[in-house]
Formats: sequence, C-alpha cells, structure tokens
Amino acid sequence: MARIYASANAQLGRSWYDYDNFRIEWSSPDRYEIVDRVGGGKYSEVFEGLDTANSETCIIKVLKPVAAKKINREIKILRNLTGGPNIVALLDVVQDPSSRYHSLIMEYVDNVEWKALYPILGEVDIKFYTFQLLKALDFVHSRGIMHRDVKPGNVMIDHRHRKLRVIDWGLAEFYHPGTGYHIRVGSRYYKAPELLVGYKLYDYSLDLWSTGCMLASMLFRKEHFFRGSDNNDQLLKIMKVLGSDNFDAYLKVYDIPFETDMAALLHSYPKQPWTRFVTAENQPFVTSEALDLLDKLLRYDHQKRLTAREAQAHPYFNLVRLEATSIKGDSAEYVSDSGFCSM
Repeated sequence: MARIYASANAQLGRSWYDYDNFRIEWSSPDRYEIVDRVGGGKYSEVFEGLDTANSETCIIKVLKPVAAKKINREIKILRNLTGGPNIVALLDVVQDPSSRYHSLIMEYVDNVEWKALYPILGEVDIKFYTFQLLKALDFVHSRGIMHRDVKPGNVMIDHRHRKLRVIDWGLAEFYHPGTGYHIRVGSRYYKAPELLVGYKLYDYSLDLWSTGCMLASMLFRKEHFFRGSDNNDQLLKIMKVLGSDNFDAYLKVYDIPFETDMAALLHSYPKQPWTRFVTAENQPFVTSEALDLLDKLLRYDHQKRLTAREAQAHPYFNLVRLEATSIKGDSAEYVSDSGFCSM
C-alpha cells in the first residue's frame, strides 16, 4: 500500500475515477488547423496547431485507433488534473465526422528539447526544475493518480520563461490499494525495479524512481543514467550501482519470485558510492545534499523511497522553497485544500 494518499480515490468517490462510465462530449475539429508535426509515438501523433477562434497556438494530439477505454482514461485523468501545478492543460477534445479519429487539444509549451537543454543547466536550474516536477507529482498523487511514464520527453520545459509542464497521460492510472497493475508501462531507462521484476502491486513511488533517474542524468551529465539494452540488461545496470545484496533483500521483503536466463543477474555486485560518478565536468553540480536526495529516490524498495512531498522538503531544495513561499499558488495551498495529507 502507498505510504501517502492511499485512500485518495476512495475519498473522492466513484465519479472521480470511474472512466469506464465517463461520457465524453466531443467538439468539431473545424476551428483547429495543423501547422507542423512535433512528435509522435506508439499511440499518437502530435502537432503544433492553431486555434482559429482566438489565433492562439496549441498542441493537437491525434490519437491512433485504440480501445475506447484507454481514450476515456486519458481524457478523464486530464480533465481531473487540468489546472493543477505544472500539469499540461487540456483545452478541448475533438472528433472527426467519421468518429474514427479523436484528438486532444492541449496547452502549447515552447519546449527546449531535453537533449539540448540538460547539458546547459546549472545547479540552480536543476534544483528549480526538479522541484517543479516534484510539485506536479505531489498534486497528481494527492488526486489518486500515477503517471507511470515520467521521463525527460514527457516533461516539457520552456527555459526562457522557466515553465515546466508534465505531459502525456496516456499510461496514467488511478491508484487503488491492493490492485495489481500492468507492468508493461514506462520507458525502459526510467522503469522502476518493481516493473522489471514483475511486481504488480506498485504505487505512486514508481514516479519517484523515474524522477531520480532524471535527476541523476542532470547531475552527472549522462543522457540516461541507467541505459540497458533490454529489460534484463536494465535491471543489471541498476544492480551494478545499487548492489546485489540490497536487491536480494528487496525480493525477500515482498516475497517476489525471480527467475532469469541471464547469468549476469545471478552474480554478486557491491553497492557503489554515488561519488564514484563525480567527474571534473559534473563536480560543480554534485553536492552532498544532491547525492543524499538521489540516494533516497533511487531505492529498490518502493516503500523506502521519498514521496514527492518528502522530496520537496529535502535540504537540497532549501533555496527553491524560500523563493516559492513568496509566490501565490505554492504547493502548501493545494495540499491543504485536498484533504489527503495522510494515508
């Protein structure tokens, strides 16, 4: 069971999380024009668009034909979360006359591609954007939702305006204690250990592992900190850093059966100190507080990872929090309003 917000959906009620019976009122796509393709993947194509009604730039996410349940879930989650801190806004949902194609009209973010951005971020930037991501995740988790695909490509950053938005909610899901969830979620380099060993009773802490991987990438100036060629190799990369003894202890605590044909996963590996990854190039960004935060996010045991709220309170963010308290809309406001401050 999640250590925090475990009862969020029970308290919010069935109408909050029941996307199976969620009725969508579709708009006509006529007012929107496609300007340029900006991305896409397995489930969608994404375009920069123009809202001709107000001449504002928007994002048009054209969903590829998938089960209606999946479309309902994404729209329900976005409608629930729109307006939350650092969450991309859903502006409209449209359907073509044939009813074959469905599109989400989203807030436009003047994003800097992360592979170009991360190498130029300074220490203050890393702290600021990581804190903003944690702020978004605490809000999302307090509303009973797991993102399940946190990665650099799903965290848009408008560096000029210092604005961050979490996007792509296609794999997000409502959290209910004791429920077994699909393990084929997330992107390999950011998959938490529980997914790699087939543990289905996971919770919000999945997103904190991914956040830790992103922080490690920014701190150590590595494009992907754990970069496996497949899921087994991904687990091996993790094991060679966190150690095999801690991995074995984790399996034992949760009674997780583990079988593998990969001999390397059965070897012993010592836990590596985080200082091993400090170089002359990244040393200016790697403080003892940064490494302590990283260590508390990248834990095998999901129950021992910091929650998004706990991570925001870490000394690493002292300066960011001091600045944030003077800005209206600080996380303290929505936490107190939510009523989900405890399990």
